[in-house]
Amino acid sequence: MSFKKKLFLSIGPLFCALLIFTVLIFAPFNFRNVGQKEIDNAKSSLETNVIKGLMISQAAMKEKNIVPFYGSSELSRFDAFHPSVLAEKYDRSYRPFLIGNAGMQSLSHYMSIQALGDTLENKKAVFIVSPQWFVKNGVSNEAFGAHFSSLQLYEFIMNGEPDSAERRFAAERLLTFDSLDLNRELKDALTTIKEGKEVSSHLINKMKFRRKILEREDDLFGVTRFSGNEGKIEKQQKVLPTKYDFDALDKLAMSIGEKEANNNPYQLKNNFYTNRIMADEAALKDSQKKFNYEFSPEFSDFQLILDRMAKEKMQPLFVIPPVNSKWIAYTGLSQEMLDHFTKKAIYQLESQGFQVLDLSKNGNEDYYMEDTIHLGWRGWLEMDQTVAPFLENDQPAVDYQMNEKFYTKEWQNLPISEIDSFIKP
Repeated sequence: MSFKKKLFLSIGPLFCALLIFTVLIFAPFNFRNVGQKEIDNAKSSLETNVIKGLMISQAAMKEKNIVPFYGSSELSRFDAFHPSVLAEKYDRSYRPFLIGNAGMQSLSHYMSIQALGDTLENKKAVFIVSPQWFVKNGVSNEAFGAHFSSLQLYEFIMNGEPDSAERRFAAERLLTFDSLDLNRELKDALTTIKEGKEVSSHLINKMKFRRKILEREDDLFGVTRFSGNEGKIEKQQKVLPTKYDFDALDKLAMSIGEKEANNNPYQLKNNFYTNRIMADEAALKDSQKKFNYEFSPEFSDFQLILDRMAKEKMQPLFVIPPVNSKWIAYTGLSQEMLDHFTKKAIYQLESQGFQVLDLSKNGNEDYYMEDTIHLGWRGWLEMDQTVAPFLENDQPAVDYQMNEKFYTKEWQNLPISEIDSFIKP
């Protein structure tokens, strides 16, 4: 065997592998297409690769009838009155694209929103704000790490935006999470942004290759066959009458709630009570007396979302849900504290021009909540009374008046008694 042939046999496979790798990474086209079928499957899937990726979400947001619904685990509770079910059954002009699951809080939502960029420009949205996010230390290392997307982080660093309070605060927050295990380049870039400086072109160029790999991973593996929740949505539609009539639907919601939440005194869905509460019920009595959602860095994480939505000229409707009043009475959770949280959150929203649907006073309504903290049956239905016309009718353009003071520790720790003295923009 000649030397040339031996050389080819020894390095040929390596050369071919490198060639294939180069084509995979740098090909000037996508290997998978996102069509209507993929969007339809993804919009209710709540799959991690959809939430952390960009390809599917960007394609979906370009569709006029797609509306992002942001929240956490309540979005996965598909009863007959869930927003996705009502939109399909009554052929609304919009379809919810669900973004959120258990443990997903403001900072994770911000990273998703900023990465989608101008695909959200002038887009309407619905955002369900959970009081339980606003604990003393904000989102935990573990919860944020579980929803962290490296691709979204590279988008944040490399988007070329000028210095702003939003970017400085976001970079500062990202640097506090040990669970992210950031490399030296990412830490240096975030530190530069935190200091209000421009990331060097040298550092940006070093990062381009890694971002390209992440983009190709999203291309190859982000568009997959989803387990989806379309079957659940289709099944729940069959429960509903052909014609939308609020009074009839409210009676139906009451009837379903009575059947599905009848094994406990709190009107919790039976399987939730059996699997999550019953074994520890005695220990949970008066266990939440010291819970407090009035003071938290989450208020400033939440401000990141507001700033980003304002920059994209989005038109969001923020929903503040109640807590189950029967559960409040049993666990000793302070209703006064919850009222303080609500007033503080509404001030932050309305003082800057955002619209709010406040449902916080309705926790004592029968079968309004599916469990201790999540909307269900009659709660979803009442929310729909505001959400549907908001999404189906044109809304006036808003001149947002953003206030950087919402990034300060003063605001995070401000008691409700001093809110009137807080400087408005």
